[in-house]
Formats: sequence, structure tokens, C-alpha cells
Amino acid sequence: MTSTSAACRLLGKSRATLYRERSRPAGPRRRPGPIGAPANALTPAERAEILAVLTEPRFADKAVAQIWAELLDEGIYLASQSTMYRIMRQENLVRERRRLAAHPAKVRPGLVATRPNDVWSWDITRLPGPARGTWYQLYVMLDIFSRYPVGWRLEEVEDAALAEEWMAGLIALHGRPGAIHADRGPSMTSKNVAQLLVDLGVQRSHSQPRVSNDNPYSEAQFKTLKYRFDFPGCFESIEHARGFCEDFFDYYRHEHRHSGLGLHTPASVYFGQAEQIQRQRANVLAAVYAANPGRFGSPPTPPPLPMAAWINPPTPQALIASK
Repeated sequence: MTSTSAACRLLGKSRATLYRERSRPAGPRRRPGPIGAPANALTPAERAEILAVLTEPRFADKAVAQIWAELLDEGIYLASQSTMYRIMRQENLVRERRRLAAHPAKVRPGLVATRPNDVWSWDITRLPGPARGTWYQLYVMLDIFSRYPVGWRLEEVEDAALAEEWMAGLIALHGRPGAIHADRGPSMTSKNVAQLLVDLGVQRSHSQPRVSNDNPYSEAQFKTLKYRFDFPGCFESIEHARGFCEDFFDYYRHEHRHSGLGLHTPASVYFGQAEQIQRQRANVLAAVYAANPGRFGSPPTPPPLPMAAWINPPTPQALIASK
């Protein structure tokens, strides 16, 4: 036995929906349909006649509505258009005639990182320049487990060749990640970048079209950048923008205590120093508790370190099915 809350949580169903379904009054009972074929049903002979007319060579390239109208102009009425369609569907004679491109369904990305360099995420954001319509393109590559920016680059244009060169340098410097995730911007989906990752044996992952939360780590990092108290309304030059980014990323890597990292810095998690810092924090809190236990309801502990970072974690239904 389990509680209603736990069952709904496992099934991914709202408790409100469950209670509403339970309390919904029963509607009026439907009248039973007729037993057997209706009195006005087509006879086998009539059905065969309609099918023979519909498959005549002169009607091979015509729609049912045109066939029905042409027969009516000839003084012939065999059946309604819906009946003709029903007979044709039963004989598998109805299909899409247009040459439509078959687009496979976009796969929902699902990546997990349990240590640094398992998964990188990258994106490009625009920084305002000195004049209206002038923008600088900021490329940022982020390790999603530690939130550590493994590299950034600021250019006047977004260019696939620049992205390829930049990514190749980052992989040479930090080692090959397990996967690299990005949205569907032109540089992210370019042949240059795709071929580079194929050559290096790196898994390539992309967000679903028009889904804003498939690349959350890069988007959150850009928000931290642009919500800084000293972020200017515009940059006077690209050198000004690069200087600002230099200071910001140095701060973000080594000073910013990230809430998703148990208030550790990205650098301490990326370079494996966070566990030692975590033990020091625990010792400090234990000493404070020993000195004044009455001030605490229970012994304080530091916020936990992350165990995994997900891009689209599996749903409760998928977790149940995998067990």
C-alpha cells in the first residue's frame, strides 16, 4: 500500500485531477444502438456497384467530390460522398496523393553528467554595441556538472568556422567530453561543427525546435551575466566588452557560490576541490553546534554537493518502466 500523494507522484498525475475524476457525476446513460445492420444499409450488390464505378479508369485521377458531381450531372445518384469515402477506406483506396516530405519526430534530448567533462553545453548570446543594431556575439562553453565555463570567445559575427576552430581548441585543452549539447542555431547545426564532433567521437545533442528549456544551463549562465549590477546598457567597443567578460568569467569561475552546486564555486567542483571544502564546512558547523547546541533544532549540515546534472531527466513513468 502507498499513499495517494506518492502514487500520483510516481505516475506523474496531479492529485487534483484524480479527485476531480472521482467526484465527477455520472452522465446520462447512452441509448443502446441498433442490433445488427440498420434497415437502410447498402446491400452487397449496391456496395459492389458503387465500388465498380469509383474504380472506373475515367475516375482514376479525380476526387470523390468530383466523381459525385459528375455522376449527378449524368443523372446518376449512387450514394452520398461520405458513403463513397467509407467504402474506399474499407478497400484501402484512400491515401495522401501529395508528395509530402516525411520529417521524423524530433528526439527529446536526455543527457546526464555525473562528473566534470561528461557533458558540455554551449550557446551564443548577443551583447549590445555602441550603436543601435550593433551586437557582439559571445560564445560560451559550459561544463554542466560543475557549471564551469571551459571557454568563451567574443566576436563581431556569428560564424560556423570560428565556432569549429574555438571548439577544437577547447577539446585539445580540456580533453574530449562525452557529449556536447546546444540549441538549433545556425552555428550549432552547421556542417563544420557536426563534422568536427564526428571526427573526435563526441556525441552531438540538440534542443527540440521551439523548446526553450532544453538548454537550461547555458541560458541560466547568460542570465547571471546580464543581471550583474555592473552590466552596462551597451558596450563602447568590442575591447570594452571583452574586458567586461574577462572580469565576469574570472569571478564566475572562482568566486560565484552557485546554488545548484551546494554553494560551491564552479572551479572547486570542476577541479575536484569541493569535497575537501565540504568537509571543512562540516567541521565548522559541528564546532558551532557543540558550543551552542540549544540554538539549533538539529545539528546543522552544509548544503549537499550535486550528484548528477540532467538535461531533461526521465519522467516518473519512464523510471517505473525501467525498473
